[in-house]
Amino acid sequence: MKKPVIAIDGYSSTGKSSISKVIADKLGIVHLDTGALYRGITWFALQNCLNDNGSINLEGLFSSLDQIQLEFKNNDGELVLHLNHTDISKEIRSNEVSSNVSLIAKQKEVRDFLLHSQRSLAEKGGIIMDGRDIGTVVLPNADFKFFLTASIDERTKRRYNELLSLGIEAEEQQVKENLIIRDKIDSEREIAPLKQADDAIVIDNTNLTKKETIESILSHIKNF
Repeated sequence: MKKPVIAIDGYSSTGKSSISKVIADKLGIVHLDTGALYRGITWFALQNCLNDNGSINLEGLFSSLDQIQLEFKNNDGELVLHLNHTDISKEIRSNEVSSNVSLIAKQKEVRDFLLHSQRSLAEKGGIIMDGRDIGTVVLPNADFKFFLTASIDERTKRRYNELLSLGIEAEEQQVKENLIIRDKIDSEREIAPLKQADDAIVIDNTNLTKKETIESILSHIKNF
């Protein structure tokens, strides 16, 4: 029996990735954190494609995409992102990457570069992907689609605590401002904007624990 294809979209810091990992474990399927892929390309750009003023040279990045090899490797049960065979799982969570990833993610050249590989991974089923346009663009025929949302204050608190846990210095107000800016950019971009699929199940987890959010999602999947 074919295992399900699950799409989880939503705003930053709604727990999409960590929740998807747990569901993948419970269902015995693969989890793909598409946001990490865009962060990986952003990290590459910050290291290799900067203008003299420190901004990202997009044309330089586009011409360098064929030099980028992104892959997830299993590290004690956790999929860790490698860029050209180097573990960059901590680097991609930095404030610098967070501040630039929306710019990179709205570029058609970047999205096209990643789209084919994402769809290929889902063809055999048994996968859960999280991102911003999974249910609308990447996997429009997914068996299940969910859209996670939460208040900006709750998301700020979660993101701030995540950064501290990673040993990354952060200022809570700056984290909030970054999230607000990112919401605006992601929702208004021309190419594959952050958008709830018409047939997605919406879950507001402002007042839900991670465990409660997972239970809510699994309640819809249990009869597959």
